[in-house]
Amino acid sequence: MEDNTKQPPTADASLYNGQPSDTGPSCPSAGLTSSTPSISKNKGGVSVENVPSGNKQWFVLRVTYGRIIKAQTFVEAKGLECYVPLHYKEIWKQGKRRIITEPLIPSFIFVHASAERVDFLLQDKSIKPLENRALLSYYYDHTALCEKSPTKNPPLVISDSAMNNFIQLTSIHNPHIIPVTSENIKYKLGDEVVITDGEFKDIRGRVARIAGQQRVLVELFDGCLVATAYVPKNAMKPYVEH
Repeated sequence: MEDNTKQPPTADASLYNGQPSDTGPSCPSAGLTSSTPSISKNKGGVSVENVPSGNKQWFVLRVTYGRIIKAQTFVEAKGLECYVPLHYKEIWKQGKRRIITEPLIPSFIFVHASAERVDFLLQDKSIKPLENRALLSYYYDHTALCEKSPTKNPPLVISDSAMNNFIQLTSIHNPHIIPVTSENIKYKLGDEVVITDGEFKDIRGRVARIAGQQRVLVELFDGCLVATAYVPKNAMKPYVEH
């Protein structure tokens, strides 16, 4: 079985249905610290090692259209940890079954670093090519306001537990893991569950009916929703936060 990473020819705008425009400039996000738990094993062979990391946080950065691979290369060249979720897709070529990969969410990259390092990264002049279109920019938290600048939104930061759950799901080599929009979803009683068996074991999310199947939906933030493949009822239980 052969893995080939490719960039999709077009971005699916439906993935970001109803996504608000960013507001800026951002306010300082210093003071928000994280203690990222370790992921000892990621299914699917994707290696993302989260260890206690002082003042590092998971920032969501927007990437200009069609440049997710370039953005990942740029961030890694700066010595920063980042995560680009991939979609595993089965194709047949010359009578042989192959697995190819492409970015699951082509407009976002997740960077694990301190607020200062991310600010420094985005100030790099090399991310602004012709036409002054920045390669990377902050995605802002439209549910919050800055303490010192109440008319501005802070950069969106994802909690370690939510990011670990998202990484665990999107690291699984299953072509039926899909991004969805709110219009595709019919929540079943709003149940929040944890999967107890199978390849999606320990994934947390909400039960939803998508494409005629019962699945578990993981929502990382507004506009970023990813669904598992089919999950039987006896392979999940209500999630109770400890």
